[in-house]
Amino acid sequence: MAFKSKTAGTKIVLLNLLQCLLVFYTLYYMIGSVCFGAFRLNSFDGLIPFDFKTQAAKSNSKYLVNLLSMELTYFTSGILFAIIVKKWVWDYSITVTLIHVILSSAVMTEFPLAWQWWLALGGGLLMMICNGQLVAHCVCQNNPAYSSSNL
Repeated sequence: MAFKSKTAGTKIVLLNLLQCLLVFYTLYYMIGSVCFGAFRLNSFDGLIPFDFKTQAAKSNSKYLVNLLSMELTYFTSGILFAIIVKKWVWDYSITVTLIHVILSSAVMTEFPLAWQWWLALGGGLLMMICNGQLVAHCVCQNNPAYSSSNL
């Protein structure tokens, strides 16, 4: 009996993780395309979520688009993750970010060593966690099913 409930719990966690990943990358491409248009770049780069090789410089429009897209995606994703998972937003945020680092390394065929990228990633992750946990707390504080004793 306990095995069935544990399997159902694992399925729910994996389904939530899949939904969070889908939301994260959908937002990333949507925000990235808006930023590409706003900065009037010639062509949309399909590797925008994974590109950590672009030279970091204030005068480089492609770098600014990548940075802005990353930060806005992380900011918005945290809020949407709270709607999907209702609690433990921090756990899903960290997991999605780890998967993102692995996918970025695989797509770009090297491990990211640029400290600017890591700084932006860390800042985005912190925003994602804080926004998501704040929304989850505000939305779920009156719901007894999501009380702090159940976390």
